[in-house]
Amino acid sequence: MQLPEGVKQPRRTDNTLVKALARAFRWKQLLESGEFITVAELAEHEGIAPSYMTRVLRLTLLAPDIVEAILGGTQGPEMTLALVLDPFPVQWEMQVVLCCGVRRAK
Repeated sequence: MQLPEGVKQPRRTDNTLVKALARAFRWKQLLESGEFITVAELAEHEGIAPSYMTRVLRLTLLAPDIVEAILGGTQGPEMTLALVLDPFPVQWEMQVVLCCGVRRAK
């Protein structure tokens, strides 16, 4: 649906994506602080599979524009947790191109 010019896109915060981002950055901090030495150790403490934890930890590599869009609820409807847990390029410019649902703030 195309909105008339000047009308702001309604915000649609995806709590699942926001929660995944929060977990990713929390886990990253726990690893970087040395509180946990390995992903396997942290995953065991959290009661989840290490493979899932590594996929969620990759979210800390998302471009700032994408993180901002998710937190602000301006990501497109096609941006789901399943989509962002799939492998994505490390280069931020390529991520923004591939995640066409990100709308840049004006």
